[in-house]
Amino acid sequence: MNRSTFLEEARDIILKNLSNEQFGVSELADAVHMSRSNLLRKIKKETQLSASQFIRKIRLEEAVNLLKETDSTVSEVSYQIGFGSTSYFIKCFREEYGFSPGEIHKEMELSLPPQQVNDKQRRYFWPVVAIVGVLLIMAAYFFISKKEPNQSVILEKSIAVLPFKNESSDSTNLYFVNGLMESALNNLQKIEDLRVISRTSVEKYRRTQKNVQEIAQELNVNYLIEGSGQRVGNTVLLNVKLIDATTDTPIWSEQYNQEVVDIFSLQNDVAKRIADAIEAVVTPAELAQIEKKPTDNLEAYEYYLRALDPYYLKTKEGLEEAIPLFEKAVEHDPTFALAYANLAISYYFLDINRRQKNYTELINNYADKALLYDAKNDVSLIAKALYYVHTDEYRLAVPHLEKALEYNPNSADVVQVLSTLYNSYIPDTAKYLKYALIGIQLDIAANDSVAKSYIYLTLSNALAQTGFIKEASKYIDKSLEFDPKNAYAPYLKAYIKYAENGDMEQTKKSLIKELEKDSTRLDILQEVAKLHYFQRDYEGAYPYYKAFVEARSQNSLKIYPQEDLKISLTYSKVGKEEKAREFYNAYAIYCEQDVSMYKSASIAMKYSYDGRIDEAIDELKNFATQDHFQYWILLFLEEDPLIDPLKTHPEYAETIQKIKERFWENQSKLRETLEHEGLL
Repeated sequence: MNRSTFLEEARDIILKNLSNEQFGVSELADAVHMSRSNLLRKIKKETQLSASQFIRKIRLEEAVNLLKETDSTVSEVSYQIGFGSTSYFIKCFREEYGFSPGEIHKEMELSLPPQQVNDKQRRYFWPVVAIVGVLLIMAAYFFISKKEPNQSVILEKSIAVLPFKNESSDSTNLYFVNGLMESALNNLQKIEDLRVISRTSVEKYRRTQKNVQEIAQELNVNYLIEGSGQRVGNTVLLNVKLIDATTDTPIWSEQYNQEVVDIFSLQNDVAKRIADAIEAVVTPAELAQIEKKPTDNLEAYEYYLRALDPYYLKTKEGLEEAIPLFEKAVEHDPTFALAYANLAISYYFLDINRRQKNYTELINNYADKALLYDAKNDVSLIAKALYYVHTDEYRLAVPHLEKALEYNPNSADVVQVLSTLYNSYIPDTAKYLKYALIGIQLDIAANDSVAKSYIYLTLSNALAQTGFIKEASKYIDKSLEFDPKNAYAPYLKAYIKYAENGDMEQTKKSLIKELEKDSTRLDILQEVAKLHYFQRDYEGAYPYYKAFVEARSQNSLKIYPQEDLKISLTYSKVGKEEKAREFYNAYAIYCEQDVSMYKSASIAMKYSYDGRIDEAIDELKNFATQDHFQYWILLFLEEDPLIDPLKTHPEYAETIQKIKERFWENQSKLRETLEHEGLL
């Protein structure tokens, strides 16, 4: 297959699957009957592009043709060429050609008319586009640097709604003004073409002395909304201003003077006018969500607004203040879905740290009522999802959370819950990383430096679990930069260092140093024990494991059950056979109850311990078919003494190699997906 034939065949296949968002590198490899690795090498050799860049370039070429030859909108074209997100399509188009797709008719022609393009000319089209793109970028840089008047710069549609100012001398009016800010934020969050920063991220700017450009830089947004207002009797006075933060220039402003009875039309108008001002694509479904009234009863809405400020504190005192107000709201309007949803969430947070749950039925009842009266409301769906989290039915929570993201693509709350679920309760490193990356876009400025430190810690952990060690190292350093006292960052950093240098002794010393700071850290205690164990130093591991299991027992904690087989082997090696048998039995029960992707690997270790070598290898083969397991498996599986009896088996090396290949294949696909979605 010569160069031009291969590229033309690949191009034709991509065009046949143009609207299929899921058609990617793996699908193309199958279609041209090549291995994924051979396809990557061949495309790189012939085009100097990665396979995903090659596919994207062909999609964008077709976008140019569609935009020039049809009346299709930018949003319609984005879906016709296989982009699931219009905003990501616009971003890629602008990167490729130097201007947005909406300006296609204003720019120079990029190719000959379709009827004049023959096969030979088509082959040489890419270099021309590349040169034109470079020239456009250079020209844009020149004009921007010269600050020519009338020169427009296309900005990402990222936006933050700053806390509105209370223009009234009556401090009790503040709840109403905050409610106006809340509604503006909620309506804009429903638009997928926007990236809207969370309320927690903007709240700290309520009394700030920082200027617009400083705030925008900290929040990583291009637009800010400022507002001020008051309520005078039955009249609402509201001033709203949309600011281009790159130039500190207002690009839209409006003064409203309306009756309270028109409050919802006012709120909806604000969102629509802002979207229009920055040319955001608003779908009919999103518009329907924006225009939907939360309630027809103004008294109910009044109580609801009064409840929001204490509710958002998420403290016991704040929730106990908010709950009666939400209850008053549903008394006045028994169909008020948002009030029911917030009642369910309030009771969820009141119960969250209690061993004995007191509000399970209330949470469920209020969540069901919220869904009954508005099943397409993201907060109603969050409420029901939290009920399932509350009852440990984590998998049942996921569909509700995913549906909530459809109705509110900018919900930092949903993203945070999904990230936690996929890290701790439904292990899936790919989804954990995806939601950690989305979360950092929506909520990175939350609260203070301590909160930032933990957000970066979460992202670093997600990156490390998926094998992106260089990136993980960058963000763990950021975590410590924002809060050097973060107790968990040094723990993770020690293992990231191990992934970089393989020095287990150094890792062990680093963790012992952390343990000396706080001897009650059971997480570090069992890790130090495990590192001794990996080094076959059972006498060194024993005192750490002994302290760990005693503390676990005294506090009735059911933590780290997956480590019981290592503990059993350690106790056996130091002559504690009776206790070793107890830990073995506990581990056997754990294996029976395990429903995670790691079950086969766990059972393989048990069979190895039992001397059932063939069965252990079979279980490892099963594990080799799993997707998105943690990178730590690759780093430590062969370090485990329990694997030693398997190493002489004729299929051992091949099985381990399949596990490694599975991980890296998944990581490669994950990278493509995240790059396609503009997250990595």
